[in-house]
Amino acid sequence: MKRVILITDGDAYAKRTIDYLAHKIGGTSLSYLADNPMTADDSAIKAAIQAAPQEPVYVLLDDGGVPGVGSGEKILQSLAADPEVNIIGALAVAAHTQNREWSRVSFSIDQDGELQPFGVDKEGVVTDELGRINGDTIYLLDQLDLPIVVAIGDIGKMRGKDRIEIGSPITEQALRIILEREGTNHG
Repeated sequence: MKRVILITDGDAYAKRTIDYLAHKIGGTSLSYLADNPMTADDSAIKAAIQAAPQEPVYVLLDDGGVPGVGSGEKILQSLAADPEVNIIGALAVAAHTQNREWSRVSFSIDQDGELQPFGVDKEGVVTDELGRINGDTIYLLDQLDLPIVVAIGDIGKMRGKDRIEIGSPITEQALRIILEREGTNHG
């Protein structure tokens, strides 16, 4: 059973950042299958997960702003139901959504790297919404029994505080927390 971390973003910044961090902290990025919105189907994603040389496998999912259950969320549903996939956590990425989709989260990491009980916006600024985040491909996260959901602002951006040139520290911190929590859940 392959260990997977879901990331609810698939734009060019997210792809570059996750590729960089997979190389830095270990694992396999499936960024080449990501798109905004997703065009790969669940069978292609599942085959790539099983073929991944290193774990965890980072799966980027994006609806491209489609309201309700879009292409990224359909893949998310399929992965969650697959007995060969062990989702160890999710990175819920904030977005400026028109339809105000939201999800509960375990906690957020703001643009300064501080853990917060409140949500964050696309820039990584704390919102007044306790334990929830507004985003694009997050509508179904609530319906899945995930061990941890970490909310962050827009990957690789956040007013320059998550730039790849400085090591994407906010995204790295979020991924490392998921991996650390997994260790405590299975130890």
